[in-house]
Amino acid sequence: MTRSITDAGGSLVVRRAVARDTKRLTRLVRGARAYEGPYASMVAGYRVGPDYIEAHRVFVAADRQDGQVLGFYALVLAPPELDLLFVADRAQGRGVGRLLVAHMESEARAAGIDRVRVVSHPPAEGFYRSVGAVRVGTASATPPAVVWDRPELEFRIALGGGH
Repeated sequence: MTRSITDAGGSLVVRRAVARDTKRLTRLVRGARAYEGPYASMVAGYRVGPDYIEAHRVFVAADRQDGQVLGFYALVLAPPELDLLFVADRAQGRGVGRLLVAHMESEARAAGIDRVRVVSHPPAEGFYRSVGAVRVGTASATPPAVVWDRPELEFRIALGGGH
């Protein structure tokens, strides 16, 4: 069962991604300022396709008023991993990422998952740690796609309704 949650102000809603979201999600990934400069090669040809949305639990945070997509995440269940989490540059600092992480934890809990791995973009490590992820190691570079080491973190999910 998929839960829909809103932020405290009620201006955002998290909903399941659908095939018509794919172009918007792809633009979010490719246009992220965090992937400029040396990180640009990582997302240059990246595409979020309908097959990906169908295969994984992909959710978007959208503005309740106009439906504009402000961020999204993808939770892979086996093995449990937060594969993608992107927030539009213009929406950063507004709680969108925190809302998406809270939703991801709720989805993981409902699926009986007690740990979710994250291989983080290096500049995003601080965000993940600020929302409860714990550093557990380092994922080595995998050239030619990724030529830098990345922080490996883990969300520890309290099962049984606790947080």
